[in-house]
Amino acid sequence: MENYQIVPWIDHMLSPDVVHEQYVPPELEALARQVMEQYDMKVHDMVLITSKPDKGGAIWKISTDKGNRSIKVLHRSPKRSLFSIGAQSYLSEKGYRVPAFILTKDGNNCVEAGGKLWIVTEWIEPLTPVSKVDLAGAVELCYGLGEFHANSKGYIPPFGAEKSSRLYGWGKNYEKIIAKIGWFRDLALAYPSAASSGRLLSVIDEFERQANDIYTRFKASSYTIMTAKGEPYWGLAHQDYGWSNGQMGTGGIWVIDLDGVSYDLPFRDLRKIMTSTMDDMGVWDLTWIRGMIEAYHKANPMDRETFEILWLDMAFPNEFYKHVKEIVYNPGPFMELELGPILDRIMATETSKWEALRELENDMAGYLPGDYTTVDMPSLVFDRPNREFVTPLPSFKLPADERATAPKSVPMQEPAAVELEPIAAQDPVGLPGVDSKPMPVREPAAELKPAKEPTPAQSSEPVLVREPVGMPQTDPKSKPLREPVEAELEPAGELEPVHIQLPKSNVVQEPVTFPQAAPELVPVGTGAGTGATAGPPPAAPALVTLPAAPPHRFTLTVPKKRKSASSRKTSRLKRRRKPRRLVHWRLQKRRMKGRTKKTIIWKIAILKPKRKSLKSKAPRKGTPLKYRSKLPSTKKSKFTTKKRTA
Repeated sequence: MENYQIVPWIDHMLSPDVVHEQYVPPELEALARQVMEQYDMKVHDMVLITSKPDKGGAIWKISTDKGNRSIKVLHRSPKRSLFSIGAQSYLSEKGYRVPAFILTKDGNNCVEAGGKLWIVTEWIEPLTPVSKVDLAGAVELCYGLGEFHANSKGYIPPFGAEKSSRLYGWGKNYEKIIAKIGWFRDLALAYPSAASSGRLLSVIDEFERQANDIYTRFKASSYTIMTAKGEPYWGLAHQDYGWSNGQMGTGGIWVIDLDGVSYDLPFRDLRKIMTSTMDDMGVWDLTWIRGMIEAYHKANPMDRETFEILWLDMAFPNEFYKHVKEIVYNPGPFMELELGPILDRIMATETSKWEALRELENDMAGYLPGDYTTVDMPSLVFDRPNREFVTPLPSFKLPADERATAPKSVPMQEPAAVELEPIAAQDPVGLPGVDSKPMPVREPAAELKPAKEPTPAQSSEPVLVREPVGMPQTDPKSKPLREPVEAELEPAGELEPVHIQLPKSNVVQEPVTFPQAAPELVPVGTGAGTGATAGPPPAAPALVTLPAAPPHRFTLTVPKKRKSASSRKTSRLKRRRKPRRLVHWRLQKRRMKGRTKKTIIWKIAILKPKRKSLKSKAPRKGTPLKYRSKLPSTKKSKFTTKKRTA
């Protein structure tokens, strides 16, 4: 049993009197008994409640020395099941009405065996389904659903769990349904002789139009700003809530079977139970719908944006897709036997559906708008292939007076706040006779003109030019990147420190450069100079844009297509030597150095395949011939010697 792996058993051959949902393989039941040994309890009896033979799940009711309990094998992967177990534990610890876990002897709330997770919980008694024939039962069911959603807010899955989220997938779900409605048309056209093919073609255009119109309105709704609140803000949706998974017990509605919970806009559960109830009733009763929404609103308050998305989801043709999608798996028999009654029931509710929705749309104004201007919790975007939480980087903007233009993608080693030290003017040490006034800073991007030879009236003292901080050094010998820019002289002063908070990222998209004054180089001295006289400072400093690096060019190398095994074998056969046949030989004698050398000369001919003829050539008259018969015969052919005469 240690190597037994749980797999679906839907294909097992069973006797006709055995129901698949009431059967599990003997190996699975034996594995369940081994799992129960890890709990501090003595099991007296176990009864199979139901199973999922197509997925590999089952649940038993067990009677122990500590009361009735249940043991369940979760059919999903262990990491995905851990998300559901954590959600049930989170709700149970808050005191909400979900079955509490029984811990193992080691203090764990689950056991892994057979490639699946097993849980043991309390058996809640008594539990009774609410009434489906009156509005009171539906109100109780929807109120309990609102309590479940309100208590699930703020849930964070445990470490190692695979997060399940449908919060950001509403648009893709609508697109999938629209695409499959197109498939229904294609299948109806492919089976024109089926009984319900023409009926389906007559109504499918209307449902496709409804789906496209509602999806267009959905894209213009508040869905995007609502989902920006993040998954923990909205909490969990049950995804399979109904009259059997929400039952009345001690204190109110108890929610069971939490295997498929996931992050989502929670009122999707409310839409499912309302539309399915209306479909079962055969008519959309506005009184029922308003009563169910009001009961949910009392337990989990809704705003105008929430009501808008709920209305759009109700108007989308979900029930039509739900009932007709089986056509994809077995089109012919489905259209012959099942599709007709389904279309009759759906079309019977269409008129009352849109009448109720038009009235219900007017109720939207009675709900207060929600506040979605700020995000209370960080928006966690889930990267599904890597199963990780990813927090989007915040955007940033520099002040208006600190514009920056530079090449892209410069890696930063320490993405922290950068503070530039102010540059103070000071006298150079060790250089006598130099004026204490600092010299102007040369434009780094412009080409430096060589200084003229000083005249006798000028001083030959050295010149100190202060390089700007944070600017790239310019090599005077290097070729300028572009034409030099003529700038006017402006006395340099103290540079103000600039504080910039960079985002926490390993890559800065655009490095920051700071504009500096662009003075011209002037001769230094006390006498009359030949350089330009300083004029008034310009209104705005001229920025020199460095040319972008040329794009990296590469050559795409496509590997040669590998020959298949059959083609390689054929090539080898072609390269084999052709069969040869000796047709003539003679002995040649050559005299070499007083002796005779005998050499055999061979003449080889390459055999060419010839098509065998059923008729043999007639031999010459009067000559014996040894030949092999080529005429078809039932007897074995053999060599014979015959003498034929005229």
